[in-house]
Amino acid sequence: MNKNKQIIKKVGLPPGTLLHIGSARSEQIKIKMLCYNCNDWSEMEIDSIDDIIKDQDTENICWIHSSGVHIVKIIEKIGTIFKIHPLVLEDIVNTNQHPKLEENEDYVYVILKMIHCDENKKIEFEQVSIIVGKNYILSFQENDNDIFKQIRDRIKSTPGKIRAKGADYLAYALLDCIVDYYYVALEYLGERIEVLEDQVMLDPKPEVLKEIHGLKNEMLFVRKAVWPLREIINALARGDSTLFQKDTLIYLRDIYDHMIQVIDSIEMYRDMVTGMLDIYISSISYRTNEVMKVLTIIATIFIPLTFIVGLYGMNFKYMPELEWEWGYPAILCIMALISLGMIHYFRKKKWL
Repeated sequence: MNKNKQIIKKVGLPPGTLLHIGSARSEQIKIKMLCYNCNDWSEMEIDSIDDIIKDQDTENICWIHSSGVHIVKIIEKIGTIFKIHPLVLEDIVNTNQHPKLEENEDYVYVILKMIHCDENKKIEFEQVSIIVGKNYILSFQENDNDIFKQIRDRIKSTPGKIRAKGADYLAYALLDCIVDYYYVALEYLGERIEVLEDQVMLDPKPEVLKEIHGLKNEMLFVRKAVWPLREIINALARGDSTLFQKDTLIYLRDIYDHMIQVIDSIEMYRDMVTGMLDIYISSISYRTNEVMKVLTIIATIFIPLTFIVGLYGMNFKYMPELEWEWGYPAILCIMALISLGMIHYFRKKKWL
């Protein structure tokens, strides 16, 4: 279903009404629960929401990840177990949300956009929602591609820093993973810009203009998805929330520095794309001017020749040159000399 039609269906509904807005999907939502501490870990796939156990007194950190948000009943049950506000759940199932941060007494809620390249080297955007509690993390992603696999592998492999710290450090790891994907997407965009630059300079075809406009629109969506995250990370790094320990704030500040670099790269690429559009227009104008110059030179060379032909094409009886034996070859030689002289003059002036 079209997103605009889905939004229209939401008009007039009470606040907190869960209505999925996004790409239609028919498969079942996949939910994984990974619990860990310094010494051990356990992972299970949730077949029934009743299998989720919320125990605030346990020393384990529980990370519950949902691949898909299109079945609102499941999202609503998870929210009931963890006492998540209905307005937050409403934002989770609405994949058309802008990145934002909401701080609650018991949890912190973050919406951000995941950017990655698909198999066809096309930029795709995916909404990711993260809820950070005292000893739990709830993460919801729009699709079922496993974007946090590396973090799960780190938790399972060795009892490192991520298992020694709390849920706030796991939240940092998730945010850092998403920002790392930004670098991958920007590298791909940079390669496309380099290829387009060469095409604009060497062979500015109409197809190149279409690619430039497509890339410009992609850069606009990337900026729209990434720019708000800078303020979100900055707000978390200030340490206003009691759920984030002081020793985690330095890691959040590191993400903030990365976000500044990402945003600077996005602005630079946008300027480069805009510059390519100007170069394309200039190249087309230059080529047009070159063609017009050649045509003008050809027309200029033939102007005196046309005059001579027109002069001797007049029907006068008494034209002495008409009776000359060598009149015809002489006129041809004069016309040739005029043409060669004009060509020499144009080259001397560097018009040719």
